[in-house]
Amino acid sequence: MNTHILSDIAYTPDIESLKRRLRVRESTLSRFMSLFHEAKQVARPKAMYRPVYIEARTEEAIRVEGQWFHSRVLTVNVKEIHRIFIYTASCGLELDEWSKGQNETLEIFWAGFLKESALLCGIKALGSHLEENYRPGKTSHQNPGSLEDFPLTEQKVLFELLGDTFSAVGVTLLPSHMMSPCQSVSGIIFPAAVDFESCMLCPRENCPGRRASYDENLYKQKYSQLA
Repeated sequence: MNTHILSDIAYTPDIESLKRRLRVRESTLSRFMSLFHEAKQVARPKAMYRPVYIEARTEEAIRVEGQWFHSRVLTVNVKEIHRIFIYTASCGLELDEWSKGQNETLEIFWAGFLKESALLCGIKALGSHLEENYRPGKTSHQNPGSLEDFPLTEQKVLFELLGDTFSAVGVTLLPSHMMSPCQSVSGIIFPAAVDFESCMLCPRENCPGRRASYDENLYKQKYSQLA
């Protein structure tokens, strides 16, 4: 199966960047730093991934180990590719449980961002491990639920292929196809000749997670069956 489990990831967020993003004031700095040091003591970000091979493909789907991913966008993105990487990463159960012990509104708000920063540490570690072991070169990724074309229900296939994610990294796929802890991410990484972000196909305005500008012509130009 060649599954890689990364369970010893250091929690090393950019604290100054965090303070700026959260607009921590001098009057609350002591409270924030106390919470941060608590989080740093318990945080154990985690990630897992595995390489899989595309066995078959149609115009709308690809088959991996007998399972089908349905997405016209994904199919086009990997049309010249035979190996992809499926993954999940999380802030870790330890930090998630710790955050549930916060009772004050401000601390609850900060704890959410600290969990997000732990997740980012997990994603970064995964990327470094992938590059070191597989040298895929330039990569892009797609996440179930990021596009109407690749709905959240595709999580079921992804998690079946990943195996026992809870035992490995503490991530559970819920009946809603959301994940627990909520500061978790899953998806498919693939070598890419050009940059691709799902955001390029998503018209949602004022999205805090936007990583690229929306291109209203991109789907018609590249992904439409008439292209």
